[in-house]
Amino acid sequence: MSFSSYGDYKDTGLPELGAVPAHWDVSPLKHIVEDPITDGPHETPEFIADGIPFVSAEAVSTGEINFSKSRFISQADHDRYSKKYKPHRNDIFMVKSGATTGVVALVSTDQDFNIWSPLAVVRCSRLALPRYVLQAMRSRNFQESVRLNWNYGTQQNIGMSVLENLRIPLPPIVEQTQIARFLDYQTARIDALIEQQQRLIELLKEKRQALISNAVTKGLDPSVPMKNSGVEWLGKIPFNWTLPKLGHLARVINGSTPSRDNNEYWSNGDIPWVASGALNDYQINSASEFITKKALAECSVEIVPRGAVLVGLVGQGKTRGLAALLNIDATINQNVCAVIPNLQKVLSEFLHLYLHSLYEPMRDFGRGANQAALNCELVSALRIPLPTLEEQSKIIQFVAHRLSVFQTLEAHAQSSIALMQERRSALISSAVTGKIDVRGWQSPVSAPSRELEQEAV
Repeated sequence: MSFSSYGDYKDTGLPELGAVPAHWDVSPLKHIVEDPITDGPHETPEFIADGIPFVSAEAVSTGEINFSKSRFISQADHDRYSKKYKPHRNDIFMVKSGATTGVVALVSTDQDFNIWSPLAVVRCSRLALPRYVLQAMRSRNFQESVRLNWNYGTQQNIGMSVLENLRIPLPPIVEQTQIARFLDYQTARIDALIEQQQRLIELLKEKRQALISNAVTKGLDPSVPMKNSGVEWLGKIPFNWTLPKLGHLARVINGSTPSRDNNEYWSNGDIPWVASGALNDYQINSASEFITKKALAECSVEIVPRGAVLVGLVGQGKTRGLAALLNIDATINQNVCAVIPNLQKVLSEFLHLYLHSLYEPMRDFGRGANQAALNCELVSALRIPLPTLEEQSKIIQFVAHRLSVFQTLEAHAQSSIALMQERRSALISSAVTGKIDVRGWQSPVSAPSRELEQEAV
């Protein structure tokens, strides 16, 4: 796909924008809005179980308004907040604080809802087409302007007085309409291909989990006789496998966090210390932080040897139940337990595969009044289907080989997504700055996805 350029260009004087077609204007946002740019209430409402959706940054983080990520406020609060701002169809929201600062989304509904203060609102006047302005604000050029002008407190943010003065290219309204039509069509095609790759990645993850679970609970030979394990979520296991408690095969210990108030526990430390966030990695190869020998001697920590499996104990989110193989000697915090295997009975990699396969069951084992939690006793009491060391080794090799195939496929899918996202970004920027002339473009009846995939690469 190729397009000609416009004949004449003029320099905007803005390094992040460059030249635009000579007959275009370049306008600050404040000159193309119907009302001054505003935001939601700067107070925390009382959230209720059901009511008027209340949208904040997390609900627009993907560039669309996801009402499933909204909370709810009362009709009375909605009416009160609506005196300042009430959402309308075709309003544009931009995240103005936090990690997703700069992300924009268009209101495409007439339902009642309201917004919180992290969102700024752009309501276009007749000078500007909302869908064009949306794409202009998504462009690399505008996003670079946001980055150049935001400031940092506890997090990155951009003030509305700054935002309203950021400039966008402004072609005649007829051209805005054509550019918006062109980008709606082209980005929808790219987004559909990205979604295909994302579904493939999710499928690979499911297959990966199923492969591991089947290998460590059923073995590699489907012809061997099976027996009931007596464990509901485990089902049948090979007849010649045993089913000991994990505590009979390994030490299960907890860690702690040395006092942050004692600088002698942390300053110039050289002993690796691992926090629960590290469990998001399948294997742990580096420390979260380092503690001192004084902390090791005086606090409730001990050095866990490499080859142990760390399990997340606490959290409503993803961490509880995660299992990661420790590839360094390290201490751990109180939100993690270390399962240190007796290598005469169970191999580290087999233990890791098994505990990794138990993610959902282990989350169900969690207990606690205010926060779901596991503990060392519960982990020690887990039953583990146990083949011989020789069979464990074969299972480890088999799974490693198959996982390498899945990893290759996932890496290719991730690479394809990155290429298509880059193409999407480049296409938006080229169209809204007039680097390509789409005035003569017409929407085809259909276009093959394979052609677009080749263009993306």
